[in-house]
Amino acid sequence: MRQVYLDYNATTPVASSVFEAMRPFFTDHYGNPSSGHALGRACHEAIDDARGMLATLLGSDADEIVFTGCGTESNNLAILGTFQQSKPGQGHLVVSALEHPAVAKPAEYLRQCGFDVSVVGCNAQGVVSPSDVEAACRPDTSLVSIMHANNEIGVIQPIREISEICRARNIRFHTDAAQSVGKIRTFVDELGVDLLTVAGHKFYGPKGVGALYVRRGIGLNPVLHGADHECGLRPGTENVASIVGLGRAALLAAKGMDEASDRMAALRDRLLALLNSGVNEPVQVMGGQSPRLPNTLSVLFPGVIAARMLSRVPELCASTGSACHSSGQASPILAAIGLSGNDARSVMRLSVGWYTTEDDIDYAASLLLGAWEEEKA
Repeated sequence: MRQVYLDYNATTPVASSVFEAMRPFFTDHYGNPSSGHALGRACHEAIDDARGMLATLLGSDADEIVFTGCGTESNNLAILGTFQQSKPGQGHLVVSALEHPAVAKPAEYLRQCGFDVSVVGCNAQGVVSPSDVEAACRPDTSLVSIMHANNEIGVIQPIREISEICRARNIRFHTDAAQSVGKIRTFVDELGVDLLTVAGHKFYGPKGVGALYVRRGIGLNPVLHGADHECGLRPGTENVASIVGLGRAALLAAKGMDEASDRMAALRDRLLALLNSGVNEPVQVMGGQSPRLPNTLSVLFPGVIAARMLSRVPELCASTGSACHSSGQASPILAAIGLSGNDARSVMRLSVGWYTTEDDIDYAASLLLGAWEEEKA
């Protein structure tokens, strides 16, 4: 059975050159990076090289990169590491209603610990208003955390404008850029952020590795406690092979981002055109009037349940939302943009990637239109 993968926002395959770069660190270069002998030094140098590659992709200095185990850990380090510097119950966090659970759950944990948390909404197109963020800020606000691009609907937030508000008030600003790094330009100085989250498996690196950009001068407390790896912020013997893979993935992204972005946007738009050509009324695109990731298409198929549509086409790998929400749970993202529960059940996320072809798009469209007709019958 031919399969078409349109779930690149959930995870990406490891690029072949990334895998080849990693391979020696499972077999030949197996030293502990903290060891002083030759095998240890080789691994330490490989980590330094990877740090430099990721820093190039982010437009940062290498010593501002902290390697972690995943994007979730990076978000927790940014948020909890900030508030662990505060006295219990003293401090205020601002987040948006669009955040991934890796931000929303730490925010709820802080609320349970006695800290104040404000949740800023968005408009029907999935855009957070900088003025709403400004209105939510208080004299005791310690951190604002707004994601760069949404994982379900792909909408890109006005991060630069929000950062200017935070900077004027001397408020620390974090963005979860797990979905945007490697797809669109994410230079930290252009965005104006103090902290930025990276997840390796979202841009053709391995699972189980991430990073946090920490602007020089920004103090954080570690969330984990142990030895002084990663400048004391992330203890534990480094996952050398995966860090090397993350660095190589960053190098690939930096070299080919513009071309890949244009190609993915063309594939995304081709898919939408084909879907619209086969239905009686245009499918509704979530956030369709806002700046979006070039690879992401979130569409509402009227009158059907998206999960049932997908069950009719096992050849197609796609999703009805984030892979990180519990099965059957209503999407808080779709609720935030004002969709009713019934409409939300009709939404499907289709995300293309480096290895998607025009034939894949044409085949996927025919599968979806057939499933839609069967469900409507």
